[in-house]
Amino acid sequence: MFFLFGLGTKQKHLGPGETRTCPRCHNTTQWARMREFRQFSVFFVPLARWGRRQFEACGICGAAVAV
Repeated sequence: MFFLFGLGTKQKHLGPGETRTCPRCHNTTQWARMREFRQFSVFFVPLARWGRRQFEACGICGAAVAV
């Protein structure tokens, strides 16, 4: 079966974030600043993006905190 459209969540790495202690794994590391959005595409060309949010994620366990 061949699909011509796609719907998914994309994440983009924006650089290093703050050094924090993670509430989930209790490790102190530098977190990564990320941007996430939902996207609709046709023939691999993005047509619409919505639900944008920025957050910082723990590099060890992936826990996220809104910025």
